[in-house]
Amino acid sequence: METAPPTPAVLPYPRDLQRGRVALRPYRHTDAAAMAEAVGESIDTVGRWQDWCNPGYNLKSAQDWIEYCLRSWFTGDEYELAIVDAASDAYLGGIGINQRNREHRFANLGYWVRQSSQGQGIARAAGRLAAEYAFATVGVTRLEIVVATTNVPSRKTAQAIGGQLEGIARNRLVLRGEAVDAAMYSMIPADVLGKPGAR
Repeated sequence: METAPPTPAVLPYPRDLQRGRVALRPYRHTDAAAMAEAVGESIDTVGRWQDWCNPGYNLKSAQDWIEYCLRSWFTGDEYELAIVDAASDAYLGGIGINQRNREHRFANLGYWVRQSSQGQGIARAAGRLAAEYAFATVGVTRLEIVVATTNVPSRKTAQAIGGQLEGIARNRLVLRGEAVDAAMYSMIPADVLGKPGAR
């Protein structure tokens, strides 16, 4: 008899998602101030591609997001994780396994890194950790990374963590009210699990 995939609503919080200086963990209420600060410093970079990263983002915005993340974890709808420094627990950004399709067992993988920590391989390390968790623990069989075609840094990250470019989806994303084309990358367990350097 085939073993059923894990029941998302009862997944325990991960405690060992770490590679080098990068660790992933579920959000805590105490992350709100650090997250608001990280968003505020990242408007010129992250804000180009994520509408929520704007000058109006404040402490209440971060608190509301964290509440949403905690609720979503326990319903099994999304698994949003803080990217933190493994030694100091300093907040570096966020990554999420979201937009889940339970019937066909696929999900979206989204990520961002605060401006002062960009260009250091943090998104790449976090992306590999999150993909491993998604396949080995959440039980999805496919991850999709959907990135605006002009978002070169995120496209490079998608490729670096094993994403395979499947094509360009027309008008796939909306940025500042305008539909834009997006590059569609996919990952399956064979792209990540069991490969040298995967763990």
